[in-house]
Amino acid sequence: MSLAVTHLVPLAKEIDENKVTPGVLGFIVFAVMALAVWGLMKSMSKHMGKVDFKEAPQTGAEQPDKADSAAQRG
Repeated sequence: MSLAVTHLVPLAKEIDENKVTPGVLGFIVFAVMALAVWGLMKSMSKHMGKVDFKEAPQTGAEQPDKADSAAQRG
């Protein structure tokens, strides 16, 4: 990778030195980051699809306890 960067640096010298641009290296870094974010989003979507959001049904023993605590508060 460093060999490719050293070949790109002389190309940047031919451009106006008073103008600052990200250049080819900036584009490559941005493209790699975009691909990484895309991969992470795809992976997250796959994992979120496995999540079950349904609540477990309450047993009969738990319901009176919650009703008692709500009655004591109110």
